[in-house]
Amino acid sequence: MKYSKAYLEYLDKKYIWHPFTQMKEWMDEEIIIITRGKGNYIYDIDGNRYFDGVSSLWCNIHGHINKKINEALKGQIDKISHSTFLGLTNVPAILLAEKLIKILPDGLTRIFYSDNGSTAVEVAIKIAFMYWQHKGELHKKRFIHLNNGYHGDTIGAVSVGGIPLFHNAFKPLLFPTIKAPSPYCYRCEFNLKYPSCNLLCAEKIRTIVEENPNEIAALILEPIVQAAGGIIVSPPGYLKKVKEICSKYGILLIADEVATGFMRTGKMFAVNHEEIKPDIICLSKGLTNGYLPLAVTATTEEIFSAFLGGYDEFKTFFHGHTYTGNQLSCTAALVSLKLLLKKEFIKRVEEKIHIFEKNLKMLSELKHVGDIRQKGLMAGIELVEDKESKKIYNYSKRIGHRVCKEIRKFGIFLRPLGDVIVLMPPLSITQSEIKHLIDSTFKSIKEVTEKEVF
Repeated sequence: MKYSKAYLEYLDKKYIWHPFTQMKEWMDEEIIIITRGKGNYIYDIDGNRYFDGVSSLWCNIHGHINKKINEALKGQIDKISHSTFLGLTNVPAILLAEKLIKILPDGLTRIFYSDNGSTAVEVAIKIAFMYWQHKGELHKKRFIHLNNGYHGDTIGAVSVGGIPLFHNAFKPLLFPTIKAPSPYCYRCEFNLKYPSCNLLCAEKIRTIVEENPNEIAALILEPIVQAAGGIIVSPPGYLKKVKEICSKYGILLIADEVATGFMRTGKMFAVNHEEIKPDIICLSKGLTNGYLPLAVTATTEEIFSAFLGGYDEFKTFFHGHTYTGNQLSCTAALVSLKLLLKKEFIKRVEEKIHIFEKNLKMLSELKHVGDIRQKGLMAGIELVEDKESKKIYNYSKRIGHRVCKEIRKFGIFLRPLGDVIVLMPPLSITQSEIKHLIDSTFKSIKEVTEKEVF
């Protein structure tokens, strides 16, 4: 049965509550209804084509309707779609775990499956806490996290989040944590400049630890790029220094690579840029090419061993999800990884990153582009009312939103982070698409910020 656009829009606005969306405004806007995808493009009900400039919220790596993933999923459906992982195991989950361990940083040897980025972080928090409890270090209960950090929207993940706009409303529900400065060089919390700052933001972590001796269980961060915070790229050496501090003081380092994993930053994992070996790593998003929900929390053997014991010792990790190790999700991930690990694919991505970085520089000419932050095929363009003073726009002007509406005229879909325009295309983007994406971003920013009177 075919439904009209008007009827579907009516149903959506009558029954659906969209995430991170002010529904009052949604009700007043004409909405885009997606019906299909192909390659790097999504198509709406009217047949309009949009380049997927944010990879369907940073998930898509190989493009939509990938033939090899489709074929593998169809084959798996004919076998079985889901069976519990409690008391059972399955072939795709076993093979995927082996594949992941081979590409993860050395020392990470155990895979715990869950459903999404938030749950991967919840698992990491619980594991870190219980690890010290099982080791007899009962006082090690506190977590350090960064300003501008984002780790998901479940209560544990929000507790270690650092974006007030997202998290302040839920403060009464959260467990207490310790915030550390963000490596946000454009808006340095200490009004210093890199490298003369000597990475004071990282050194402040050392101070925090020394002020709370023997109490810190773990530090969690998004390595190299704080994604939802505005694509904030940490300066060289920052991550390495944080790891040195954690190692010196016996603190677990949790690397949240939900957004940065799987070649997004130009390396398989962002921690590889500074050859860091985290104690726990969280993965999701690009893991299945965005086909199906799947997340991974990987740990060291040392951490895993702390949960081993007799049945009556109650050292079992009492945590799980209905769809843990789901066969379809793991099948999609296996094929996606196989495609990603091809030498020619990695080489092409490296070439695209060079072109992406080179083309982005043109945006600095614009009067209201305050900062351009880029790592790999992740970029954030921060728009400001005044370039010299770095003055932000009044939120009510919704500049980022208006730029992203403007760029639809060029057949591109983007989703901003406030007044930071995010460019995070599929890794399968072509060189001509890179040029079109950045040219269109230039024109859209110029149109909204320079031609309109506020």
